[in-house]
Amino acid sequence: MRGSKKSIKSDLDRIDALKDEDIDYSEIPDLSALGKEFWDRAVVKRTEPKVQVTIRMDREVLDWFKARGKGYQTQINAVLRAYKEAQGRA
Repeated sequence: MRGSKKSIKSDLDRIDALKDEDIDYSEIPDLSALGKEFWDRAVVKRTEPKVQVTIRMDREVLDWFKARGKGYQTQINAVLRAYKEAQGRA
């Protein structure tokens, strides 16, 4: 979600003021059609929490990721994960 804190608060206030009958649910699929068996077998998968680390890297590499905008640390993690998986070590 992008935007200033003020605009986000405004959006949240507007959403909070909606009544249930004013919400359009037409695009939400009917999950009850999946049946009891599906829900009995369903498993909630939680990701492992990230570990905070200190890493030294070239300034130009960090600047490049930061220039891509918010979420640069997540992008660095994704690049490192892709490299790890490309090396064939799961």
